[in-house]
Amino acid sequence: MKIKANGIEVNYELHGDLSGSAPWVTLSHSLACNLHMWDAQIETLSKQYRVLAYDTRGHGLTEAPAAAYTLDELADDAKALLDALKIGSTHFVGLSMGGMIGQTLELKYPGTCSTLALCDTTSRYPEAAIPMWAERVKTASAQGMEPLVAGTISRWFTDPFRAKGDPRIDKVTAMIRSTPPLGYAGCCEALPKIDTTARLNAIKCPIIIIVGEQDAGTPVALSQAMHAAAPGSELVIIPNASHLSNVEQPEAFEKALTGFLARH
Repeated sequence: MKIKANGIEVNYELHGDLSGSAPWVTLSHSLACNLHMWDAQIETLSKQYRVLAYDTRGHGLTEAPAAAYTLDELADDAKALLDALKIGSTHFVGLSMGGMIGQTLELKYPGTCSTLALCDTTSRYPEAAIPMWAERVKTASAQGMEPLVAGTISRWFTDPFRAKGDPRIDKVTAMIRSTPPLGYAGCCEALPKIDTTARLNAIKCPIIIIVGEQDAGTPVALSQAMHAAAPGSELVIIPNASHLSNVEQPEAFEKALTGFLARH
């Protein structure tokens, strides 16, 4: 389904008993993925919750304007989508880019998130990581997504998981390959500018931080820094998982997430 939000056509799906009064859970995906990154979690969560999954600006079937995006803009997209769907507050689950959007959303529009799950993400990148983002923008803009596929998959999944040739890897590979280069580049302009660590203590809703033990994209140390900066937050480290911990270890990921949601 598509709806106009913040000036663009946003693609989204709704799941669960939409006629009921169950709480909403909103799922926000990683860079170079789309809402289908969450298919396993949608199946689990929709048994108890109303679930909104959407494609971020520049990804999936959502519009991909040719521009450098900002995290404020991505958060405004999410807020406009929630408003258009008349969702007043929601549990917000964001992985990687989605986690950065979640932080920005709740800081900009306090009370929008009844809880925040910040998964395989960061509140600030080390200075040394910044040039890498410019290189990705250059590659996607000049050559499209194909040169980025192999390196991304190697960062996102552990060696043993990749060696098994799991079909979930093929699904994620197809998502990366089909990401609009303009959208990927636009988001790559936004993400390295994340700098919310000092403001995390202003977020009043409960926070869980989930991270794959072998996450190479946003290492455990970055999650530990967020945990230290967000009083009362929970930290769960998923064994035998890298960056897409929800795909590689869905049972452990969902156990941590559903337990947290049930407590709040």
